[in-house]
Amino acid sequence: MIARIRGTLLSRRPDYVVVDVGGVGYGLFVSLNTFYQLPAPGQEVTLEVHTVVREDAIHLYGFAEPQEKEAFAQLIAVTGVGPKVALGVLSGITPRELWQAVKSRDTARLCKVPGVGKKTAARLVVDLEGKLPPAEEEAAAEAEAAPAAASPLVEDAVSALVNLGYPQARAQKVVESALAELGPEPSLEELLRRSLQRLAA
Repeated sequence: MIARIRGTLLSRRPDYVVVDVGGVGYGLFVSLNTFYQLPAPGQEVTLEVHTVVREDAIHLYGFAEPQEKEAFAQLIAVTGVGPKVALGVLSGITPRELWQAVKSRDTARLCKVPGVGKKTAARLVVDLEGKLPPAEEEAAAEAEAAPAAASPLVEDAVSALVNLGYPQARAQKVVESALAELGPEPSLEELLRRSLQRLAA
C-alpha cells in the first residue's frame, strides 16, 4: 500500500495529477483543496496517499495535508459515501470546517457542499461524530473562542472574492491566512488587498 509520494509534478488538473517518482508516473486523484496547494509542474511535490484497491483497479488519492487524508478516510467509511463523493466534499469544505460542522451538527453547512443532500449530511453528522482528531478538536476550540467581531470581516472578504470568481474553499483559506498576517483588526479593504496579492502570487 502506498502511503506517501514524493517526486516531480509532471502535470495537474483540478481533479487529477501525475507525479514522477524515479521514472515512474503515478496518477492520483485530488481535491480542489489540494490542487490549490500544488506547485507548478516540474517542481518537487510531496503528497499523502490513500490507496483504494478494487478487483479491477488500484486508485491513488493524494492530499497536501495529513488532516485532509484523515478526513477522506473517515468520509469513505460512511455508508453511501465513496471516494468520488468524499473528494467532492473536500473540494467544497476544508477538513477543519468539516469537523466543526459535524461537531455542531450543522447539516445546513454540509448541504452547501455540491453533491451533499439532507440525507447524506445527516448521515455524515451521525457517523463522524466522536471521530474528531485531537489536533482538530483544539483547532475547533480555538475557532469557537475567536472574537466574534472577526467573523463578519472574514465572511465579507470571502464573499467578495467568491463574487470575483474565486472558489469558496480557496477564498476562505487565503483570507484566513491574510488575516493572520495583518493582525486581528484590519479594515476590509486591507484584508481584500492582501488576499488578492496572495491569490496573484
